[in-house]
Amino acid sequence: MKERQALLSFAALSQETRLGIVRTLVVAGPEGMAAGAIAASMSVSPSNLSFHLKELERAGLIAQRRESRSIVYSANYDALSGLVRFLMEDCCAGHASVRALVDKGDSCCSPASAAAESGNV
Repeated sequence: MKERQALLSFAALSQETRLGIVRTLVVAGPEGMAAGAIAASMSVSPSNLSFHLKELERAGLIAQRRESRSIVYSANYDALSGLVRFLMEDCCAGHASVRALVDKGDSCCSPASAAAESGNV
């Protein structure tokens, strides 16, 4: 991940509602959630949610697709994993045990690990 993309991602995640949206979508898995369901689960108005979703999508952290009359959003696991890798590459290079986790290749941001953390496995 390039530094500019990392900065866009960190900026998008530095707001409480947007961080909550990403966490909700990571737990939802690859099937994602309809915008209305996200708004209801987070107690956010549809117009407010739309603003935040646009920022997250612009940063590449989420994706949208149309299903019938709904717009369904899902986490971009590759982008989230890349962001974590970007952070860990420099800060943990001096710590072999932490660096080994980064080099291991198991994505901490994969749909399977998100489901395991949420107890949905």
